[in-house]
Amino acid sequence: MTFGYDDFDLTGIRTYPLKSRESKARVEDFARPCAAGATIAAWLDALPNALAAADFKAVVRAMQEARERDAGIVWGVGAHVIKTGLGPVLIDLMERGYVSAIAANGATIIHDFEIALVGATSEDVDESLGRGRFGMAEETGRLLNAAISDGVAAGLGIGQSVTGFFAGREPQFGRHSVLATAARLRIPVTVHVAIGTDITHMHPAASGAALGDGSLRDFRYFVSNVARLERGVYLNCGSAVVLPEVFLKAVALARNAGLALDGLTTVNLDFIRSYRAQTNVVSRPTASAGRGYSLVGHHEIMIPLLAAALLAPAGPA
Repeated sequence: MTFGYDDFDLTGIRTYPLKSRESKARVEDFARPCAAGATIAAWLDALPNALAAADFKAVVRAMQEARERDAGIVWGVGAHVIKTGLGPVLIDLMERGYVSAIAANGATIIHDFEIALVGATSEDVDESLGRGRFGMAEETGRLLNAAISDGVAAGLGIGQSVTGFFAGREPQFGRHSVLATAARLRIPVTVHVAIGTDITHMHPAASGAALGDGSLRDFRYFVSNVARLERGVYLNCGSAVVLPEVFLKAVALARNAGLALDGLTTVNLDFIRSYRAQTNVVSRPTASAGRGYSLVGHHEIMIPLLAAALLAPAGPA
């Protein structure tokens, strides 16, 4: 059977009054222009109640509420966050009670360690790789590996070992260091290492035994931190693979132990949406007991903006 060129009969088509329809976009949810010199609170209140703007405001509320009820806010921090100069913003949030614990990958602690020591980090890989100099800074390899090996030998995880290095010391740029601040405020740091991914693994002082043992201890510490996030918040900022994978396993263990993690809010904040972060942070852990959000934007803009919104007075300004 072949079809023809037949007009469809529209005689019986039904319509309805426009006002009777449920519509997704309504004028009461529209953005409002901000006056010159407006505060962050006024700017936040003027955002449209739609899509990413609504998600951003929901994340701010969730973090403020988690702090108020002491439910916990755990930050997963990738290296890009540190090397784009956001340490001082995180430090301020740490001091204000918006950070209960920090999880980091190996590169994160390298950048922060170098900042504390010399006030600079992030070498030019293109320039140094061809000359065989990439990753070969003496102090980074020697001191960081020694701190890890000594700390793990004493029964510590990598995070405790590295923050312990700063305890009792006053590095020249320690006020810019998240690790040094964590040591001062006694905020737990866990470090989750993939062997061979970090420049410190290239140095003779690197100990596979210490890295493996310390990272496994930190994983178990991290599980304990995640297990406390009933109505709390977990943020993944700048890690596309390692920390999302570790977080998912931590959630699995907590629920295996009978902890529902009801009311958990998860946030992935990065300049692109990647599969593992979207799946392992935003979607799967909150599918039955919480809300997950994906905020897309550059860390160097979005994290200061989030911090400013957290500190803004509640309600319209």
